[in-house]
Formats: sequence, C-alpha cells, structure tokens
Amino acid sequence: MATAEAAGPPPAADPADGGGTGRPAGKRGRMIARGWVQAAVLVTLGGFFVLGFLAIRTYQAGPPVPDRTVTSAGETVFTGEDVRRGQEVFLSNGLMQYGSIYGHGAYLGPDFTADYLHRSATLVRKAHGGAGSPDAAERTVRDFRTNRYDEKTGTLVWTDEQAAAFGKLTEHYADLLGRPEGKQGLRPNAITDPADIHDVTAYFGWSAWTAAADRPGEDYSYTNNWPSEPLVDNEPTGHTVTWSVLSLIFLLVGAGALFAAFGRWNFLGWHGRDQRELRFHAPDQVRLTPSQRATAWFFFVMAGLFLVQTLLGSAAQHYRADLESFFGMPLDQWLPYNLTRTWHVQLSIFWVVTSFLAIGIFIIPLIAKGWEPRRQALLTRTLLGALVVVVVGSLLGELAGQRGWFDDLWSLFGNQGWEYLDLGRFWQTLLVAGLTIWVVILYRGLHRRLKRESVANMPWLFLLAALALPAFYAVGLLATPRSDFVVADFWRFIVVHLWVEDFMELFTTATVAYLFVLLGVVRERVALAVIFLDIVLYGAGGVIGTMHHLYFSGEPAEHLALGATFSALEVVPLLFLTVEAWSFLKLGAQRQSKSGTPFPHRWAVMFLAAVGFWNFLGAGVFGFLINLPIVSYYEIGTGLTANHAHAAMMGVYGMLAVGFAVFALRYLIPEKHWSDRWPRMAFWSLNLGLAWMSFATLLPAGALQLYEVVESGYADARSLGYLQGDTNVFLEWLRLPGDVVFMAGGVLPVLWMTWLGVRHRAGRTRHPDAPETALLFTEVLPDPADTADTADPADPADTADTAEQPDPARVPAQAGAPGPEPVERAEAAEGPRDAAGDTGGRPAPGPVAP
Repeated sequence: MATAEAAGPPPAADPADGGGTGRPAGKRGRMIARGWVQAAVLVTLGGFFVLGFLAIRTYQAGPPVPDRTVTSAGETVFTGEDVRRGQEVFLSNGLMQYGSIYGHGAYLGPDFTADYLHRSATLVRKAHGGAGSPDAAERTVRDFRTNRYDEKTGTLVWTDEQAAAFGKLTEHYADLLGRPEGKQGLRPNAITDPADIHDVTAYFGWSAWTAAADRPGEDYSYTNNWPSEPLVDNEPTGHTVTWSVLSLIFLLVGAGALFAAFGRWNFLGWHGRDQRELRFHAPDQVRLTPSQRATAWFFFVMAGLFLVQTLLGSAAQHYRADLESFFGMPLDQWLPYNLTRTWHVQLSIFWVVTSFLAIGIFIIPLIAKGWEPRRQALLTRTLLGALVVVVVGSLLGELAGQRGWFDDLWSLFGNQGWEYLDLGRFWQTLLVAGLTIWVVILYRGLHRRLKRESVANMPWLFLLAALALPAFYAVGLLATPRSDFVVADFWRFIVVHLWVEDFMELFTTATVAYLFVLLGVVRERVALAVIFLDIVLYGAGGVIGTMHHLYFSGEPAEHLALGATFSALEVVPLLFLTVEAWSFLKLGAQRQSKSGTPFPHRWAVMFLAAVGFWNFLGAGVFGFLINLPIVSYYEIGTGLTANHAHAAMMGVYGMLAVGFAVFALRYLIPEKHWSDRWPRMAFWSLNLGLAWMSFATLLPAGALQLYEVVESGYADARSLGYLQGDTNVFLEWLRLPGDVVFMAGGVLPVLWMTWLGVRHRAGRTRHPDAPETALLFTEVLPDPADTADTADPADPADTADTAEQPDPARVPAQAGAPGPEPVERAEAAEGPRDAAGDTGGRPAPGPVAP
C-alpha cells in the first residue's frame, strides 16, 4: 500500500520552525499562523482558570445546611440529615422534572423554593395579626430576613411562627404530592410516606430560608434576593441591576470591536477570489468503507429516538393544556408528567449524540484518504449496540427509580433526578465509556494521518474536539444526590452549558468545516481559521459565561458579575457568524454554479443554513433576552426559558443532527431510491413547526408569565392555577398545528430516509485492501488566476507561518506520477488533486474508483 512516507520528496521547510530542522520527513507543518494557536491556548487557559476559582468559591460560599433547625424554645423542627434525605426524596421521585428548586427544573409544578417562601410568609404574617396589625408586615420581614444561624454550633433558630408554618405546610405538601386521584401531573399517590413528606418539606423550607435570610455581612440573601417576594422584602439587588447594565456595555463594545477588526482585516479569507472549478461526483460513483456503511443503523436509531422524543414532548405539553386527561385517557396513571419530561429531555440528548457519533465515524475515512483499519466496522456496530443498551436501560431505570422499585439503589440504576442528568450513575458511566470508545474508533481511523500532521492542523483539531465530549460529560459525575444543591448545580451546568454550548459547538464547527473542505467549497486554511475563531470567541465568553445559569441558586455575587459579563460576550460570535454566514452561502452558490455536475448536498447545506438562523435567534436573541440578570431575576423557570431551550436545542443541534444524516444518506441510499422530496419536506416542516412552536405558544406565553411575575410575584406565576388560566390554555392548544406539522411532515420523512439507508445500503463497498486513495466527492480543478509561488500579503490566510508550495494541479504529470505534496493547496479539498493518496500523484480526472 502506497503511503506518503514511502514516496515523494518532503515538503519545503517552514521558516517559522527553524527552517524545517527536526521535522519528520513527509510531515505537514502548521497551516495557520502561530498567533491563532497562541490566542486559542491563552483564552482557553484563562477561562478555565477563572472557572476553577469560581468552583472553589462555590464550595466556600454556598449556603449552609444547619445541623439542626429549632424553635426559640429549642424544640427541633428538622435536622440537616432531614434536609439531605428530603433532597433524595425530591430527586428519586423525579420532582425536578415536575417543579423546580431555585428556578431550576421543570415548569408545570410550582417552584418549591418560591412556593414554600410565599406560603410560609403568608402564614407568618397572618399569625402576627395580618392586615389588622400595623406591624405584621414589618415583623414578617424581620422573621425571614434575620439570619439566626450559628456557624459554631450548626444551629438555626426559627421563630415560633415560622415553625408553626412548617407544620401546616407539611400537610399541604402531603396533599399535593400524595393526592390519590392525581390530576396534577404526578401519578396518583406519588409520595405518601409521612417521613418522606416531612423530609421533603424540610428541604423546601431550607431552600426558602436561604432565599430570604441575609447572607452574613451583606444586606441580601444567599440567592441574591431571589425570588421576587414582597412579603419578605425580596427585590433585585444592586449587583443584579448594575451588572445588567455593564453586560450590555460589554456586548456593544465586544460586537463593535469584532466587526471593526473583521472590517479591517479579512481573517477568514473567504472574501478573496477563488476561481477553482468543482466537478461533483455522482453519489453512486462513491465507494464507502464498511464502517461508513454501518453508520446507516446509527441514523436509523437516531430517527427512531427523535420520533419517540417528539411524541413524549407532545404528551408533556398536553399536561399544560389539560391536567385532567389526555383526550379522555388518564395519562398520569401510566405516564405522569415528571416521567414523560424526564424521557423527553434525555432523548433530546441521546438522538442528537447518536447522529454526532455517526457523522464522526462517517468522515474519518475521508480524512484518512480512504484508508480504514481492519475491524473498524465491527467496533462501530459494537458501539451502536452499547448505545442502545444505555438508552433503553437508562429509560427503564428512570421509570423504575421514580416508582421506587430500586430501593436504596435508585441513584445507581434508576434516576439520579438532576435535570439533564436524570439517568442512573451506572448508565451515566456507561455512556462516558461509550463516548470514549467512539474516540478510540476515530483515533484508529486517523492515527496514520495524525503522524503526518502538525497538532494545529485539522485532523488533530477534529480528534481533540471529539475527545472533549466524553471528558466534559464525565464532569457530571461530580453531581451526586447527596451533594449540596448549589455544588451539584455548579457541576450539572458544566454539562448543560459547557458541554453542550461550547464543546459540542466546537465539534460541530470542526465537523462542518471539514465537510466543506472535503467538498472543495473552502480551502483548508479558511476552515482552520473558522475553527480557531470559534475556540477564541466561544472560549472568551462561553466558559465563564456558564455562570449565567447560577445567578440565583445560592452562589456568591461574583458568579453573577462574571456570568453576566461573559455571557453577554457569547452573543458576539453569534452576531458575527450570522453576518458571515451570508457571505459563506453566497460563496457556496458561486462555487456550485461553476460545476458542470449537480451539487448532491443542497438539502444538507440547507439544514446547516437553518442552524445558522436558529443559532442567532434561539441561542443569541432568545438566550440573551433571558441572560441579563435583571430579566433572569423575574423570568427564570418560566416559559421564556422553555422558548430559548427549544429554539436553541432543536434549532441548532437538532437541525445539525438531521443535516448530518441527510449528508451521509445521500451516499448510503442508491440514486434510484433517492428523492429530494423527503429532505425538502423534512426541512420545511421541521423549521416551520419549530417556528410555530416558538412564536405561537412559547414566546407569547412566556412574555405573559413574565408580566405576571412582575405584577403578582413569582410564586403566583408558577402556580397551577395560573397555568390553567383560560389565556394560557388557549395558547397551549394553539401549539397543536405546529406540532402536527413538525412530527408528520418533519420527523416521519427523516425516519423514512434513514430506513431507506438501512434497507438499500448494500453494494458500492470499498475493499479494505484497496490502495490508499482520496475517497472524495469532488474533483477540484485549479484556479487559473493562481500563481504557484506567490502569496497575497494582504490576506492573512496566505501569510501563515507555512511556506506555500507549487500546486501539483499546475505541474504537468501523468496519472500516478510522483510529485511534491503541497503544504496547503492539495489539502484544500483533501483530494482529487492529491487523489493518489500521499504519494503526491495526480490521477486522471474522473470519479474515484474502488
């Protein structure tokens, strides 16, 4: 088998690397300026240094859990162990997927922190004389805001009125959580053990105490005075208002600086002239490796999980329109809201990740120029089997855990109960192991290529981006059911935000960039600049910006300050990349117009264009709308949060997952069985359905709920009474047409396409012993205006630290003749101008043969 190590002279020396001394023969040097690498490393290290400091402060400054809470006479109300057991009751019964604590959780049931605080303050004020007493309001505020916790003894003293309110609220929560007829979203008789009721009420009472009692040395509570509750004088703090204003200033300065810089310098390089001609190969002429063919089953499983996830989402949404029944059926007896939402949230992660795993495996042979190690397909099928076991096992475990069938093993094999990390720790560990196996599969397919590449080049960046996925998902294991809520929430949001919004974003950028390089639409240097830009911009805002989730969950004020500032900067790359996306799409259209053959990936690219739209709207606009501390103070845990989550998760990662599937299926499905009708229908139905969901229901309902919080208080706006009001019920029913379009016109065609990929994937297989070759979809002909040895000094893409080499497409050579491998241009499309592999030979024009 011909390899680069065996043929062709080594590339020219890189002046930035000391004239090439010490570089292994045949190894490509860095293809991007050293400044990009240095900026990416410094920004990333700086972000994680600050994140480490904030982690330490989380452990140091979180609200305490008193050993004992007693009355003024010394009678015990509850203990610290009761509070911790109450948290376990809360989690094991899936109550975080019904209501919330500190605003974090689901949106049907009450926020138990705000609910307990409001109800107890009402009872205490009544005990002090109510409206007929001139000082009842003042005494109530004093009871709740005075911090009577003694750190030395670990004892918290409550007033007699607060203790009496606890007793009455224990009865209230016994009725709410143990109602025999159900009809409030939970299964009938969900929690009936008096000890469990006492402990979970103690948990709610402790969280309400932290929300009102002044933090030592400060004039605001442990939760920065959240929630809004006039009865205890909770209102926005100076930090909340000040950092909201400053974050807007940071946003404007950051956006202005970035647009000024990119207006002055063409950092990315795709505004330049690129006259290369593309000749796209017909999909039937492309030979696939065994592992690529195995990915058809991944996409089919992805589509099946997608369908189930949307059905569960519709069922969960129906509870907000009708608590009594599901069109006459007592759904809460079989699929209560908390279980339905648990599965809906978990499957949203599972089906997207399944597509990401598949596309990673699919493009590895392309990056490796057609080479694939033996038994790669076997490992791929094994990974799929393991993934199915984890998905099915974790879903059944969550059902059993919420039903109490695992007893003390509920958090291991059942459900841990943390939103987005609901699955049991056993299944969570297996999922981390599965992601690690996936990285091993990628490394096996890439290792020969990696030996010939600088670590700053695209093959290494693709692998490192993939490696970050299991590494940062594993951080979620630090959140245990016995962890203090504040500590657990910190690590949970490392997964929810940093894993999803940073490292999945990085892997997405690397994958999409590589696909466009492989298709010949952009040069490799341009794609590298996009990836490094992503690392710098998202690293600058996204790492520390994780704290915008934790403004009011018991963290000290520095989390609010830094979270507000840096989460504002997260919008900057979204603004810029949205503007640049128009230039990129125009570039793609120009490149396609020069090809004499049809472009086979129109609908895959359309899904990627939709990603850009929803990234700006769902993640950028809707995200920034709720990230300002002063807005978040009133809206956290309301419909506006759900609006952002749906538009960002489905609009960005969902559309990406489907787009990746459509790209691969174009080669997995033979031409005679392919029809653009299915991806076209799926594209328009998914986007129109998502837009309807957002603009017809989630956005207006969230805005109305925000108004209700400001007018009547947070507890009232989160109550079942408010949610079941006529206006809300109308808006929830108004969502139905969009859901039907989304599922029937969007999800079902995706499922059908993936089934065709499984059914008709036979044939067109590349033999593993075939000569190493560029397994490409595009033939790239030279730019007649190119000069072989001249770089444009005004274009940073052409002034990197790597010396430009002659383009072999301009060097007369017969097919298979050896020649020098260029440092940049042969890799611009990974292929046809280097289609004989790394030997540097140029084949005769035409499609790749098996």
